[in-house]
Amino acid sequence: MNWFSGLLVYIVIWWLVLFMVLPFGVKREENVEPGHDSGAPQKAHMWKKVFATSAVSAILWVVAWFVITSGMIEIRPPQ
Repeated sequence: MNWFSGLLVYIVIWWLVLFMVLPFGVKREENVEPGHDSGAPQKAHMWKKVFATSAVSAILWVVAWFVITSGMIEIRPPQ
């Protein structure tokens, strides 16, 4: 795996993990003001979620890198 494909794998993993982490800790507003969305969270805590996403993605990327470079999974077509 070269650096470019490694970066692309990390980006895909990061986005997948972000969408899994987004619903954690979401509390809806009890008293919705006129003009506001009733489904919007009170506090999104996005910095915590971005940090958690980056940490989990780094761990998953290392696992993916090991599996790909060790030859457990062959991603190239046979010659």
